[in-house]
Amino acid sequence: MILLQIDFPHEGPFGQEMTSMMSDLAKDISTEKGLIFKLWTENEETKEAGGIYLFETLAEAQNYLDKHTKRLESFGYSNIRSKVFTVNEGLSILSKAAFLEK
Repeated sequence: MILLQIDFPHEGPFGQEMTSMMSDLAKDISTEKGLIFKLWTENEETKEAGGIYLFETLAEAQNYLDKHTKRLESFGYSNIRSKVFTVNEGLSILSKAAFLEK
């Protein structure tokens, strides 16, 4: 499994207002090939937003990263940062990621 982290400067909205405005986008993201889940992240104090994604394969994570970066840029965002990690499933299961158990 592959973890993808994306974050970027974001002036708002945050909280419930962000939920209301981004619900359609969240529903669209949920249909991405290979996506296991997305955690939406936000920090109003530092003016940042983004997400933590878990994908089945590196290729699916990379395809999504390319697509989402273009989408964010079309929304006017810049300074988009990303990191890709391989998940150590054995250690993660021992640390309460029981959903990874097969």
